[in-house]
Amino acid sequence: MKRVLYPGSFDPITNGHLDIVRRASKMFDEVIVGVLVNAQKSPMFDEDERVKLINEAIKDLNNVKVIKFSGLLVDYVAKENITAIVKGLRAISDFEMELQMASMNKKLNDDAETIFMMTATEYSYLSSSLVKEVFRFGGEIAGLVPDNVYKYMHEKNKP
Repeated sequence: MKRVLYPGSFDPITNGHLDIVRRASKMFDEVIVGVLVNAQKSPMFDEDERVKLINEAIKDLNNVKVIKFSGLLVDYVAKENITAIVKGLRAISDFEMELQMASMNKKLNDDAETIFMMTATEYSYLSSSLVKEVFRFGGEIAGLVPDNVYKYMHEKNKP
């Protein structure tokens, strides 16, 4: 069984993230979306909220599951017999950072293969950080995040 892990903070999950999940679900028997804690970011949603929102957004995909984890990515990959790690790329700057991480993962675990997928052009500018910033200043985020996330963000942050 070919299993792939798509790790990220997904705070919140965007339509760009979903694009990668949907495309990966056509390539692998199972896609595991791994919600992780990133100490360098200040989250809008806790891990349980993010897992719930992602599960709602991918409910039509039978071969995708969402988990939360902490620790080294390569340890989870080895423990769970994951075939590969998939990472979405928007720009050259993403490639530089992701290449470093993929190289470190390979150094720590020679079986840890990373697959880079280009984000669809219509989402190439999109990031969770940008969505949060636009939202906090009252900008429109419809079409940038799944409908359930849009609704939840507005309900949670009512004036």
